[in-house]
Amino acid sequence: MTDGLWLVVGLGNPGATYAGTRHNVGYAVLDELVARSGGALKAHKQRADVCEGRVSGVRAVLTRPRSYMNESGGPVKALLDYYKVGPASLLVIHDELDIPLGALRLKFGGGDNGHNGLKSIRSALGTGDFHRLRFGIGRPPGRQAPRDFVLKPFSTAEREHVAVDVVRAADAVETLLADGLTVAQNLYHPDPA
Repeated sequence: MTDGLWLVVGLGNPGATYAGTRHNVGYAVLDELVARSGGALKAHKQRADVCEGRVSGVRAVLTRPRSYMNESGGPVKALLDYYKVGPASLLVIHDELDIPLGALRLKFGGGDNGHNGLKSIRSALGTGDFHRLRFGIGRPPGRQAPRDFVLKPFSTAEREHVAVDVVRAADAVETLLADGLTVAQNLYHPDPA
């Protein structure tokens, strides 16, 4: 928890082709947070859409890079510089293959675990010391390549559950910003029954 401004980034790929895919759950959570704030995303010169406002009373810039996932680092670094926010006040929301569908994990720091968006951000910032909200999408079935799996839409059966999980993830973001990482982890790491 920090006392200043937070930059909250939802990762995904822009365009209708990728809407509703597993890789874009970061966008979905960010959209939920924007709706709750009563604001709207607006184009920013740093290759991103942003909404400046408050999340649980905490000043925050909600943002979606307009770049592809593997190029997220440039816009994120530019926004941190523009708003004069350090990496410790950055929260990145992203999909995670190694967590069951809908499970949430919050953490500070760490590697990229093969996630191209995180790899790009870590490279641009020169550090992995930022907050992450990892949204579980599960492993691909059978021998399906992870790259193909993350770019597929959720199944009809999964969509209803994912919609609930997106709301829960937005709740977790609010808790993290208002009450800190430990409180958020204690509340949201136990998987819903």
